[in-house]
Amino acid sequence: MYKNLAVRAIAVCAFLFAVPASAATAKSPAAGPWPSQLDDATCLTCHATGKRKIEVPGNDDENRPLAHVDTAKLDQSVHGKVQCVACHTDIVDAKENHAKAADAVKPDCVSCHERLWEDARKTGVDKTRPRLGIVVDNIAAYRDSFHARPDADNPDQPKATCHQCHATHEFSVPPKGGPARDQWRLGIPKTCGAQCHEDQLEDFETSVHGELLLGKGDPKGATCTDCHTSHEVVGASSDPFKIHNVEACGDCHKDELHSYRDTYHGQVHKLGFTYTAKCSNCHGSHGIKAGDDPESKVHPDNRLKTCRSCHNGKKDGLPLASEGFITFGPHANSHDFDKYPQMWITTKFMVGLLIGVFAFFWLHCILWYYREWQERKARKTETRIRTEEALGGQYAGKHFVRFAWGWRVAHLCFALVTMTLVLTGTTVMFADSSWAPVVAEAFGGPKVLGFIHRIAAAFFVGIFMIHFIYVMQKLLRDKSFRWFGPDSLIPNWKDLKDCWGMFKWFVGKGPRPQFDRWTYFEKFDYWAVFWGVNIIGWSGLMLAFPHVTAQFLPGWVFNVATLVHGEEAFLAAVFLFTVHFFNNHFRPDKLPPPDVVMFTGTQSIEEFSHEHPAQYKRLVESGEIEQYLVDAPSRQMHVGSVILGLTLITAGLTLLVLVTTGFFKI
Repeated sequence: MYKNLAVRAIAVCAFLFAVPASAATAKSPAAGPWPSQLDDATCLTCHATGKRKIEVPGNDDENRPLAHVDTAKLDQSVHGKVQCVACHTDIVDAKENHAKAADAVKPDCVSCHERLWEDARKTGVDKTRPRLGIVVDNIAAYRDSFHARPDADNPDQPKATCHQCHATHEFSVPPKGGPARDQWRLGIPKTCGAQCHEDQLEDFETSVHGELLLGKGDPKGATCTDCHTSHEVVGASSDPFKIHNVEACGDCHKDELHSYRDTYHGQVHKLGFTYTAKCSNCHGSHGIKAGDDPESKVHPDNRLKTCRSCHNGKKDGLPLASEGFITFGPHANSHDFDKYPQMWITTKFMVGLLIGVFAFFWLHCILWYYREWQERKARKTETRIRTEEALGGQYAGKHFVRFAWGWRVAHLCFALVTMTLVLTGTTVMFADSSWAPVVAEAFGGPKVLGFIHRIAAAFFVGIFMIHFIYVMQKLLRDKSFRWFGPDSLIPNWKDLKDCWGMFKWFVGKGPRPQFDRWTYFEKFDYWAVFWGVNIIGWSGLMLAFPHVTAQFLPGWVFNVATLVHGEEAFLAAVFLFTVHFFNNHFRPDKLPPPDVVMFTGTQSIEEFSHEHPAQYKRLVESGEIEQYLVDAPSRQMHVGSVILGLTLITAGLTLLVLVTTGFFKI
């Protein structure tokens, strides 16, 4: 996007060197025939370096000195073979105080290069000289730049013109990769600073960049155009500059850019919003010092003050930064144990957790699908206790009440809130994906996303707490409840046996286990919510109130909390939209989806006896089954449940696609 000077120089050289002298000295339609003595040699008798001083009228009725031409530099430049009168078309004689053609324009880099490109296009040589077009693109970029704006002192003039940066006559930007290019880079700060930006140059000379570039003569040091670009220069307070500036820093500091993007500051910035801390907010701009320099903004003695430049209790409602902010690691990573041991350990744990959970349950799903599909092909069915045989057929067509309305409402609310949390959270987490900025913009920005995310989190925790209190008070009041009995969701030895029995059944080494009221995978789903609420909830709470957290805990906790919060949320989302969806909607025995038992609360007695045969047998033998039998849901209820189920499944699979593409940065 940002063109460098070398490319432009080559572009101009490629065209101008090919222009024959006769063309360069051709008649100007505006100026009429040239005097025979009006050639380069004649011009240089007065305008070459070393000749007497020439002054011309300037601004405010004061004369200004006319720059002389250094012939040695001119001969080496891209303009070396261009005749003087090819640009100075308004000069019509070789006398002092030249007569000027009345209708000719003054020499102008812009109009000249635009004419060259237009002529190239007309003659069909633009395809062989595409770099001429790059110059025109740079002209267009300059016109929209900060430099093209009217100068405050001279409104009729722009802030900066071509010749101020390029030295019109001797213009020459060496190609990349050679010592000449390195020497040219070393001179850029003087070009920018000496003419216009003296204060910035003074700061730059004492910075780590300036000491490397100017003090040590190392061209690898950052220079003005690396950060500000050359032609697309915009105001440093503008969003386009702030967006580009972080990327410019990252061109050299790649590891730091990567770690910065793992923080909330970097994620918001990557979404295209610039109100969070950026490189310059923490390190400064022109006067950047090394981190161990007492004058550095990120020196431990100055770090809290730097954080409080934003977290000052006033700006954007950000609370005042507390002492713990000092030890926050804005560039913490997970591979440097010596420097960030907490991140290294936490990362290893989370990676092991993700691999373990997904490996086990994805294998579980694949084998289950394979076994059921094979049985379908062979038209085999599991041996079931037939309703007609057990109950004399009197309950044929009845449905078994599996979930009361409270469970169903809680499940629906959980589903909606969870999907909201996944969308708003992963948009920030995967800010560098192609879809995240679009979603952020649609919601009105990260601030709105954050607000919605926190509201949804509050609802999630609230629903969880209501459920937990309701269940606990009910169980504690029921003196006959067996905590490890068949109606309990607490895992027991039977669950371990059932799990082992399922894998044996998957490979044809045993019968399918006889599940009771709750299967081992249903219990896992249930208790995963307890784990998730605590891990995601507490880490999210610490991040939501950093000033409180930092009063009691060190700043590295923010790094760990960010990692845990994101990775655990990723685990929950992918598990829900793959394993949970498969177990309940996409097994061959469940097709076509959805299974609506969680929306209607009931399932057919035949389906119930197949999925929970141990409970079915127990209820039949005790005579309690009649308490749970009802008529099948109405058609309207069934159709509505199907529509709701398909809607939620579609939303979940869409989120799965977004999360997956975000994980792989697509």
